[in-house]
Amino acid sequence: MTPTEPRFDTLSNGLRVVSEHMPGLKSAAIGLWITAGGRDERPEQNGIAHFLEHMAFKGTTRRNALQIAEAIEDVGGYINAYTSREATAYYARVLEQDVGLALDVLADILLDPLFEAREIEVERGVILQEIGQALDTPDDIIFDWLQETAYPAQALGRPILGPAERVRGFSREDLVGFVAEQYGPGAMILSAAGAVDHDLLMREAERLFGHLSPRSAPREQGARFEGGELRRDKVLEQAHMALAFEAPAYDSPELYTAQVYSVALGGGMSSRLFQEIREKRGLCYTIFAQAGAYADTGMMTIYAGTGGDSLNDLLRVTLDEMRRAADDMRPDEVARARAQMKAGLLMGLESPSNRAERLARMVQIWGELRPLEETIARIDAVTAGDVRDFAARLVSTAPAALALYGPVAGAPGLEELQSLRAA
Repeated sequence: MTPTEPRFDTLSNGLRVVSEHMPGLKSAAIGLWITAGGRDERPEQNGIAHFLEHMAFKGTTRRNALQIAEAIEDVGGYINAYTSREATAYYARVLEQDVGLALDVLADILLDPLFEAREIEVERGVILQEIGQALDTPDDIIFDWLQETAYPAQALGRPILGPAERVRGFSREDLVGFVAEQYGPGAMILSAAGAVDHDLLMREAERLFGHLSPRSAPREQGARFEGGELRRDKVLEQAHMALAFEAPAYDSPELYTAQVYSVALGGGMSSRLFQEIREKRGLCYTIFAQAGAYADTGMMTIYAGTGGDSLNDLLRVTLDEMRRAADDMRPDEVARARAQMKAGLLMGLESPSNRAERLARMVQIWGELRPLEETIARIDAVTAGDVRDFAARLVSTAPAALALYGPVAGAPGLEELQSLRAA
């Protein structure tokens, strides 16, 4: 199965259409990515992008909530959505002959939602339950707290779900207002992969969205990694630690270096953190590192859960491993990390859903499609020397954020960690 070259066009009103035909497939993934997420909310709007995602499925003038679900599931497909800090996506997976139906349903829920008062109250309750569930899940909520600590008093630091008090107060007018601000055609990317015909997509996109007046979303709010410490002591079975350092943004030449470093440090069972902290010392069950990037900033995150009496040792060994990586990261470790990254990318692209998302993200981030071969070449170009240099700057000078939750009263704080970094 060899995909054809992806195609990328733009309607006269600014809506972008991107697709990739994958020969041999009988199904397709299709979705609309809106370039507005949690970081595009004002403080009083925190949580509304996610609330709006929920409300999209609650009824239009043509279909009620059940009919929306039945329209897709009657043909064996599925439909869903998600909200991130930089986008909101509405997507479906259907058989080849039902691509037009899926696009019609997606256009319907985005362009003609009713936002009925009763449905708003029902979904408000659902989201409040979702917030409660997150608060009851330590290895989930700690990442929201880490984000807030890294980007204090900034849109990028606020939780995607929003605080319960905000969610309780959102009105129909608030939802309509956010759509009016953020959901212009210039902020929409129609992306599809699998058994799709680009010319047909363009015709359908013109029919369904071409009448919209040209309008782009407001410029997203800038972000600055500041760092700091958050500690919440509570009686739990485990102490949860999330540590973050400022890392490259999407447009940084060091993006792939950061990602290779994170895989070598804590991206799998062969990584340094897993081998030293779990396998050799038995200090935890779960530990990993990951590099995340945004339009103008990034975060290198390390997470572990351990017993309260092991947290001091875990933090110390983590910093030791970061310092050691700056001195002796070997070429074979970097080669293994590169191989893991490439395999993960290529295996993921066997799924039309993953391929459609990748296309949409490229259009959103760079405004263009970059060949897969270029991405592979950039990964392959990362050397052990690049990783050591990056690791040295990260461990010595990069701003840091620390979030601790559970039996953490006696654990070292950010000040002690800073002294360990300088040791």
